[in-house]
Parts: sequence; structure tokens; C-alpha cells
Amino acid sequence: MMGHTHALTGAAAWLAAAPGLAALPYLSESSRLVELGVMANALTPAELMAGALVCAGAAMLPDLDHPSATIAQTFGPVTWVLSKGISWISGGHRGATHSLVFAAGTGVLAHWLANSNPLGRDILVVLLIGLALRAIGLGIPRKRYGSALINIGLTVGLFAIFRSHEVGYAWLGLAVAIGCLVHVIGDCLTERGCPVLWPLKRRWLLPYKIGIKTGRAFEQKVLAPILSIVVIALLYFRLAPL
Repeated sequence: MMGHTHALTGAAAWLAAAPGLAALPYLSESSRLVELGVMANALTPAELMAGALVCAGAAMLPDLDHPSATIAQTFGPVTWVLSKGISWISGGHRGATHSLVFAAGTGVLAHWLANSNPLGRDILVVLLIGLALRAIGLGIPRKRYGSALINIGLTVGLFAIFRSHEVGYAWLGLAVAIGCLVHVIGDCLTERGCPVLWPLKRRWLLPYKIGIKTGRAFEQKVLAPILSIVVIALLYFRLAPL
């Protein structure tokens, strides 16, 4: 599937799952509440929005194994070099990064960063926000470096807003794992499938032997608009009561 489809799916998955996740122990604590020793019973509006962007960005992480993809140009040379490294380690596009092992591993890493490494956590959050913004098309057509600069500015601005609202990131690991997982599921719906049970090489298709053609009319003219409407509707229903 294309980048914007993955990102929209990630955002929709987070917004749909957020109320249930907020009921889990320690997943809805903002930094202010942690300091006060108080347990929240729901994500704050800022945490809900941050989670949607993070999950949308995480839904792009598996495609960092593709250096030629637009998403690898998000932050210019930085993400391109990162993509080259991931591609080499994972064995090329739709290799190890398109698996349950990768989804679980990145989720565990993000959870560790959220609890033990504030600097690493912030770098990861910034990267994921940038990936999400790039995936939904923010930038200048055919202007790689201009788009990268716009992305950096918007990403830093959003991250600063989240910091000013004392967003907690106890939910970070789950958001990253969910984003990667919905990417894998989405690509299993395409004609090429994914090695879900990597290191086993078998590629899985859902439904069996029926695949969506990536980038064709159905995805761009039907699926993407539907996902956009779903995300907007979920945002409205999640934020309206707050």
C-alpha cells in the first residue's frame, strides 16, 4: 500500500483503540500526573493527538527498508542513510521489517525508551511525527530539500506543543507496535503479501490469494478517501466530549 494509506490506517487504529488502551494501568498518565502521583483514567486531548501522529508515523516504519521511497526523504540525508541501513539489515524491501517480529521488537524498544531514555524517546517521537506528516503529503512537489525543511519545521512545532501540554508517553510502545502491525496487515492485503512470520520466507496474503494493486484506482480513489473520513469522524467523536 502507499504511504498515505498506511499513515491513515495507523491514525485510525490508534483513535479507535485509544479509549480501551487508556484503561490499562499506567498508559494514560501525563507527566504532570506522574509527578503528582495521580492515575488518569483517560488520555488527554494532546495525548490523543500525539498518539494518532505517532501511530501514523509508526505505520511507515516498515517501509524504511526502501531507500527509494518518498518516506525515506522525510528528513533529507538523515532518513535516507537510516533507510539504507535498515534495508541492508532487513534483506531489502518487504523483508524482516514487514513481520510480527519487527512490530513487537519496535514496540518493546519504544516502551523502553519511554521509560528509561528521555532523549531517545524524544528523538523517536520527532521521527515518527515527521514520518506521519510526510506520508499525508505535506511538502513541496518535486522539491526534496524544500519538503524536508517544511517537514522539520512542522514537526518541531508540533513536538513543542505537545511538550507545553505535558504529554506523557507511557503509551508509546503500544502506539508504535500497533502502527507497525497495521502496516503489515495492510501490505498483506496487496498482491505481494508479507513475510509475517519472518524469518520464515513465506509471504501471507489476506484474503487468501486476493490482493489489492498498490497505487491503483481502488486505493487512491476509494480506500484513501474512506480512511480520511474515518479518521476525521474518530477525531470528532474522541475530542468532542473532552
